Amino acid sequence: MFTGVMLLGTVRLASGLTVLRLGLHVLGAAVWVGGQIVLLGMVPGARKLHPDLPKTLAVRFARLSWPAFALLVATGIWSAIVEEQHHPTGAWQVMLGVKVGVVAIAGIGAWRHSASTSRAGIALWGATAAIASLAALALGVFLAG
Repeated sequence: MFTGVMLLGTVRLASGLTVLRLGLHVLGAAVWVGGQIVLLGMVPGARKLHPDLPKTLAVRFARLSWPAFALLVATGIWSAIVEEQHHPTGAWQVMLGVKVGVVAIAGIGAWRHSASTSRAGIALWGATAAIASLAALALGVFLAG
């Protein structure tokens, strides 16, 4: 992510626009992925307090997480446009395509998780969203070089 390079005592720092783009992307990931991890840890205890509390937490989280997902998609597209010119080989484009697919799976999984009514559906789609979100995060790190 950091594009600065130390050369003979001089440092080349990222431009303001790069800092904005990557900063917003990291913020979106912190909310989307980090929030899923936090909820994973909170749900068992919340269920013990009140059986409806996990659903309430999920609804509240959705108010933050879906805008964060939209921010991730927007800044991801922005990053792909900016970074593609620096990666002329096909390997980077293939990895980007895989990441786009994994992001789509994460979004579909989260949407299906919120629409599910059975415990099995909630668990299956929640796990799908979480695993795909973590995979997208890892793929983003690979793409950043």
